[in-house]
Amino acid sequence: MSLSNGEIIRKAYQDFAEGNIPAVFAAFDTGITWHVPGHSPLSADYKGHDQIGGFFQRTMALCESAFSIDVHNVLVDGDLVVVLATVNARRNGVAASFPEVHVWRLKNGKATEFREYQGDEQREDRFWS
Repeated sequence: MSLSNGEIIRKAYQDFAEGNIPAVFAAFDTGITWHVPGHSPLSADYKGHDQIGGFFQRTMALCESAFSIDVHNVLVDGDLVVVLATVNARRNGVAASFPEVHVWRLKNGKATEFREYQGDEQREDRFWS
């Protein structure tokens, strides 16, 4: 039995929380695009598993692995999945939480695009810079 698009994305967040990165990547198309807005060291467009894996590693290095995502709502309309979330991190001894909207596009049961929308882009830029 295959998972719905909403279940695929929920499971990817759960797998990430458990540190099961291979399972996270199993939910991603090999050509997935990943967009992080802003002007921080993490802001960029990434493509494919290798670049996104590098992004995950860089994120964890910047926050000394003190990083989590609280998923509040998952909204689904066909191949579009919108996640309302809070990103939590600690950097240089300072804890911060950021409201975000994550927009996913899926095709044939695989995530093909991720776009992050930050509640306060300037604050996130300052935190990660």
